[in-house]
Amino acid sequence: MAISLSIGGTFIAGTAVAGPIPAEQLAQLPAIQSVSMSSDGKTLVALIAAPGDKSGQDTALASWDMDRLEAGPTRITPSADRMKFIGANALKGDHILAIARQEWTGALGGCGEGNSTGSTKTFVSKAYMTNLEHSKFDEAFASNKRTTGVSEATLRCLELAGTASLANSLPLDPEHVIISRLDPTSFSSNYLRYNLRTGNSELLFSGGGRSSPGLFHPRNGDLLTRSQIEPVGGSEYEVQVLIRDAGGQFVVHKPLSTRLTERYSVSIEGIDDATGNFYVITDQFSEHAQLRLYDPKTQQYLPDVLASHPQFDIGGVVFGKHEGDFNQVLGFRVNGPSVTTVYTDPTMEQLQAALQGSFAGKNVSIINYNADKTRVVFRVSAHDTPPSYHVLVDRRRLVALGSERPNLDTSSVGEQRWVNYPARDGTQIPAILDLPAGWSPEKGPLPTIIHPHGGPWARDYTGWDGSGWVPFLTSRGYAVLRPQYRGSAGLGRELWMAGDNQWGLAMQDDKDDGAKWLVEQKIADADRIAIFGYSYGGFAAAAAAVRSPSPYQCAISGAPVTDLGRLGTSWSDNRLQRILQGRTVKGMDPMLNTDKAVLPTLLYVGDRDVRTPAFHARGFYNAIKGKVPARFELIADMPHSMPWYPRHVQQTLTLMEDFLRDECGPGGL
Repeated sequence: MAISLSIGGTFIAGTAVAGPIPAEQLAQLPAIQSVSMSSDGKTLVALIAAPGDKSGQDTALASWDMDRLEAGPTRITPSADRMKFIGANALKGDHILAIARQEWTGALGGCGEGNSTGSTKTFVSKAYMTNLEHSKFDEAFASNKRTTGVSEATLRCLELAGTASLANSLPLDPEHVIISRLDPTSFSSNYLRYNLRTGNSELLFSGGGRSSPGLFHPRNGDLLTRSQIEPVGGSEYEVQVLIRDAGGQFVVHKPLSTRLTERYSVSIEGIDDATGNFYVITDQFSEHAQLRLYDPKTQQYLPDVLASHPQFDIGGVVFGKHEGDFNQVLGFRVNGPSVTTVYTDPTMEQLQAALQGSFAGKNVSIINYNADKTRVVFRVSAHDTPPSYHVLVDRRRLVALGSERPNLDTSSVGEQRWVNYPARDGTQIPAILDLPAGWSPEKGPLPTIIHPHGGPWARDYTGWDGSGWVPFLTSRGYAVLRPQYRGSAGLGRELWMAGDNQWGLAMQDDKDDGAKWLVEQKIADADRIAIFGYSYGGFAAAAAAVRSPSPYQCAISGAPVTDLGRLGTSWSDNRLQRILQGRTVKGMDPMLNTDKAVLPTLLYVGDRDVRTPAFHARGFYNAIKGKVPARFELIADMPHSMPWYPRHVQQTLTLMEDFLRDECGPGGL
């Protein structure tokens, strides 16, 4: 398959800038993001930086005619003054779904995350439906149900929580999608088959506190499976999986049901059209999640494993979305150092190989394709290459839509490695090590940042760091180690469960042991090591500030939890996760140990952060400021999670740079 390269649109790489990456460049809005193509292959939709916006903070919704890609977008609609676009999706039938959000301040009254009393600074998000001409924006999937008798407070709560979202696009159905919509009278999530043309809807499932839908049939949207949580004595619960039988009744299937404390993962991914068997990803039989088939008639797993990896989880199944390959397994995803798609379908395998050959050494991910696979939208990235978006036309010509950051010179970013190191008890800890460009061992050890991820039930992947933190630091000569410490999810059950009740204890030892290993490897300078983390990583940085002996010269704690006693249940909207993970949040509480503070510490948090409210960072700062050098910064209008405003990125990166240079131990880092 021969491919020639051509450039289209208006997003062509600009002039390179050598040296450390400026904070203001990483702070710029992505030039293009949220790219998708309609299923018929006629329209492409994305968000772009609003043309002519002098503030540099506004996004715009853009649409392309796939027959005239080189001409650039045919329609561009900037964000409104207050409501800013943060996501977009090309749906079928010339419909476009756009997600937008705006700042909001007021009394939440228990709606969503935030204070139950008083006023809270937060954001409200909305989904809007428009057409190819962008001529009208209506709230997506709006309900025509009467709200007579519903209190003003409840209506406000619905407004803040967001009333509807897309749950399944039903690719073969020309008019219908499945949506999730809050019921204003019960506050449960109802799932409905929604007609995009008429606005009419049909109830498929009414959720509740203990019940949630599972797999909808990909052809017609009928609900095939659901789950429910039931108490089974004491404080134990069972997560039951129910499958719809031939008579339309939902029946509990014991092989798929597990005790909550067992922490097994059971995810029903799809159904085989020929046999009625279900594709299930589970770790019930192995340390890492495997793809298996489950026979609902015999209520047994089939003996053969369809996909597995000795070191990593199977993360998903790729099913065909068009008439010719619909619901066929085209491949599966492996959650290795990066997420890799392994195609088993010969045509998709050939496409992937051809694209990979055109972008050697990069990660190539197929986003969408049309029915005959003559139009393929894909993303290219690497640890030193911000994501860029491209279209393969007629299986021979590449059209570049553009890079998220076309003016960024990443030549100073350096090298990235997936490594493993031993913790003090012998546990092997996976990690990502990033090194500055041009470094070699003979040049001597480096100033180093230990950078634990948030969550903690999460993990890092290799590739481009969307936060900008890692390239910002490596371009300034720092080595960066991201430990996948015990308690990290997605790297095996043993590592995940080893973090239970070990906050600030063994979980913290893993970060310190990573620093020790880097010194032993002659990568890190023992006298020039700092720790920086955000969210749970911010907790880890605060915990490091009160632990002795310490391998660090200073700590940077972004949006932290510092007071385990006040953590409560505000950190998750998922009831099951609150029940389960809440039992494991125990260990060393930094706020109870502030008298032991030993490190200069920078704490920062956004004043619109309702996930880890500012009282955590401020209270810790107030308790340690008389004992060690400390700074606290409240970032105006910054939420907990991305996307952040450009000024948030620039302000926090500059804070970090200045603190590391001037206040991190004797003489700075």
